[in-house]
Amino acid sequence: MLRSLLRVALALAALAFLGYGLATNWHQTVEAVAAMSPLAVIGAFAAVLAGQFLMLVAWRRILAGLGTPVPLRVAGRIMFVGQLGKYIPGAVWAYAAMMDLGRDHGSPPRRTFATISLGLVINLGVGLSIAAATLATQEAVRQAWYLVLLVPVIVVCLHPKVLTWGLNLALRVARREPLESALPGRTVAAAVMWTALGWFVYGLHTWLLSGRWDLYLIATGAYAFAWCTGLLTFVVPAGVGVREGALVLVLGPIIGTGPALAAAIVSRVAFTLADATAAGVAFLLGRQVSSSSATYAAQNGSGSTALTPDRNLSGSPEA
Repeated sequence: MLRSLLRVALALAALAFLGYGLATNWHQTVEAVAAMSPLAVIGAFAAVLAGQFLMLVAWRRILAGLGTPVPLRVAGRIMFVGQLGKYIPGAVWAYAAMMDLGRDHGSPPRRTFATISLGLVINLGVGLSIAAATLATQEAVRQAWYLVLLVPVIVVCLHPKVLTWGLNLALRVARREPLESALPGRTVAAAVMWTALGWFVYGLHTWLLSGRWDLYLIATGAYAFAWCTGLLTFVVPAGVGVREGALVLVLGPIIGTGPALAAAIVSRVAFTLADATAAGVAFLLGRQVSSSSATYAAQNGSGSTALTPDRNLSGSPEA
């Protein structure tokens, strides 16, 4: 109870700081929002959706590499519908929802858990790398240089042997069966490639909202830095307030505080609407797939024990 109250208090504090900044620069922010081209806003929303699709492709490759190949629309239903839980205070809701949806479509909880965790680690590593490469001259990021130290740590952790050990340790802590096999290195490389492509597409939305056509790389790095900051502040649901503050911190000195606040607010709205849109589309498309029992039967018929999701290593049904 106390922990939940603390999370809510931190989220409210982050929103309070954002609200203070908005109130202080109200006229500049309103003018900046009004000056935004409708085509730029629509383009930003489209870029967010396209970036989410690329992140889904990376996520699906990880899940398949762990032994549960599923159609793209099934992966979309597990990922997009389940991740709506991130808006609820507490770090477990998105995990719980995605693991439950994964079970419905033939993925045992341990594989879904491992896929979510690895996806976040890859996103964090790629995002920090892009931020470091594109924002090295920005004072706000230079003051947070210690975050870059996470990059070599993440690179080491992505080695198949280290990765498998780490995931199995997390699974033991979560009281789940260990993974049946190590994730292939080529799968990790493919996931990193798709994730990096997704980040550069996400950068398009910040670039369009900034109104500065010469700032694509900085806009990409700014959003990557803001997202990573929000993720590392995991006690705040979906990084609300923290992500916007970090984005203003980077873009403010370049385009002005008002326009930066406008870009941050419209960015949050675009991502929230994109999350809802992707979840709705994935839910409707996912209803057309076969039931989990049919998926289990098909995998059992393949003769591969690594693809039998309802059995743990002892051969007993997965709880």
